[in-house]
Amino acid sequence: MIVKYGGNAMKSLELRRAVAAEIAALRREVPVVVVHGGGPAIERELAARGVESRFLDGLRVTTPEVMDIVEMALCKLNKELSQDIGEAVGLMGRDSRLLRGEALDPERLGRVGQVSGVNTALLHTLLAAGITPVVGCVAVAEDGEALNVNADTAAGAVAGAMRQGVLFLTDVDGVYRAYPDRGTLAPTLTRAEVQGGIADGWIAGGMLPKVGAALSALDAGAPFAVIASGMVAGTVAAAAHGQAGTRLLP
Repeated sequence: MIVKYGGNAMKSLELRRAVAAEIAALRREVPVVVVHGGGPAIERELAARGVESRFLDGLRVTTPEVMDIVEMALCKLNKELSQDIGEAVGLMGRDSRLLRGEALDPERLGRVGQVSGVNTALLHTLLAAGITPVVGCVAVAEDGEALNVNADTAAGAVAGAMRQGVLFLTDVDGVYRAYPDRGTLAPTLTRAEVQGGIADGWIAGGMLPKVGAALSALDAGAPFAVIASGMVAGTVAAAAHGQAGTRLLP
């Protein structure tokens, strides 16, 4: 299983370590690859250096200067999270060209990219050795330079390449048919139901990019995608077993 761990779900060190322990427990049942973002950590490093954050279409405009800071922040977080999980190794896209990428729109977005290939052989080798790969969302372009990749799409690309389900740990419990009525949390949704929900307006706002990433993972070859909260301890195992969050199916 691929577990995408979001930056906002890692703001609390105590919670981060609790979720890391849950990931370590999950891998006793199934092989786990962790893909993580780190928006808050990146923001802290940019602010400390007086570098402005700019976004277009929800993506961070990534100049060469910003890319250096993004990579530095994610590398540090990557090693910390690997240590929290234990029996894990932190990797970035540069490592054995783990995540190959291509720029989305260099003129407007700078070094923002998308994943074009995944070194699944490296991931399978580590998993076979009992080591959990922890992957930061930086890809490497054909020119050898780093690309800033959205963590949701990176996780979806890894899930598709490995033909594994993906669990998106985020800051919401799942997809609601009538938010915030907790009784309307959808345990499962098909692609057709998601498209209907978007058309009818009960999937909107901040949920749109989340279901978009889940559908992209299905498009890439993942058998299922789960959207669940990474803000509450105890969610990982429940979501992996279909007892928490919303499971999206083809």
